[in-house]
Amino acid sequence: MPTTQQLEDSTEIIEAKAPVAASIEKEQSTPAIAPITNNTTGNTINTGNTKPAQLLAFANSLVGVRYKYASSDPVNGFDCSGFITYVFNHFNIAVPRSSIDFTHYKTEVELKDAKPGDLILFTGTDSTIREVGHMGIINAINNDEVAFIHSSSGKANGVTVTPLNIHYLKRFVKVIRVFKL
Repeated sequence: MPTTQQLEDSTEIIEAKAPVAASIEKEQSTPAIAPITNNTTGNTINTGNTKPAQLLAFANSLVGVRYKYASSDPVNGFDCSGFITYVFNHFNIAVPRSSIDFTHYKTEVELKDAKPGDLILFTGTDSTIREVGHMGIINAINNDEVAFIHSSSGKANGVTVTPLNIHYLKRFVKVIRVFKL
């Protein structure tokens, strides 16, 4: 459960972002994509003509942006799903805002079949609660070693690239294929 300070911070973010969102909307030459709604039968994400390499190049340009609970603004920082939202929205790709909303997507692939650009989902910090609470984008796979980019509230405290180590393997839930191959 969020602390009082986190709730106050998230309220400030919402109030501060309202005028910014309106000014950005005016600058966009293409209409904004409506948010995806989730249901128990699953969804897909329309990536249009965007390639995984383009998305990852942009995501990697954000390494070092600090962590900020309930934020999808690079000036203030990102939480994990805020980072995903910001990266995909940069390419006009609509995705859910919350990591748990990816739970029922039908495009699940085995970890051994994961590719750069796939989304990787984890439990929150309490791995005994098998509910999605953290996520990232698979950044690279070298010799079967997976690395993912995410916004971490842990030691890295911000956008970072992390190897899929024992800590994250304990929390691993699934991989979602976003881009058609």
